[in-house]
Amino acid sequence: MPKTAAFEKYCDAYDEWFERNPAAYRAELEAVRQLLPPSPSRGLEIGIGTGKFAGSLGIETGVEPSRAMASRARRLGINVVHGVAERLPFIDDDFDMVLMVTTICFVDDVVETLGEAFRVLKPGGCLIVGFVDGESELGRRYREKRGESRFYQDAVFYSAEEVVDHLERAGFGIAGIRQTLVPGEPPETILNGFGKGSFLVIKGMKDSPTEEREETSP
Repeated sequence: MPKTAAFEKYCDAYDEWFERNPAAYRAELEAVRQLLPPSPSRGLEIGIGTGKFAGSLGIETGVEPSRAMASRARRLGINVVHGVAERLPFIDDDFDMVLMVTTICFVDDVVETLGEAFRVLKPGGCLIVGFVDGESELGRRYREKRGESRFYQDAVFYSAEEVVDHLERAGFGIAGIRQTLVPGEPPETILNGFGKGSFLVIKGMKDSPTEEREETSP
């Protein structure tokens, strides 16, 4: 069942993180923006939350299981449908682009979630997945202190390799990887590949062959 209790109860605290960490928020937004298609005519964010990413990126439709979070996203003029990632309430081949930001760590079934994203994308469409790398310093810290967190008690922190593997198994070709929040570097630093940054963004294409990945070493 969807992990919504904390998001219903602590909706204010969720939004306050973005206010307290504007540099990190801008870096995450830019990393996502670099992999967006030039002009998606119809985009969807799965797990839209309060609309922090969709609102800034011009995405007009979202799916969200938390009613409190969805209500806030609607105030931004976004069409938010109540639902879960594993059973999207949309027809096949409906969207040019699907976005998931820090959603993959909360879903009940990653395989079903990516399968649904693949289903609702048009041929040639893309899925963009943003997440905290479970192998990064931040990811390890989140995992170690998971029991103390309001939001991450039930989260699963995947590595870059695991997410790439899941995407490829779902039928996506990897078309780009960005990383940011690099320890020791300015907050606005964005690099290709993975292995240095705490926040990763991976772009998968529907009906597109996998391109060579640009990997970087820590």
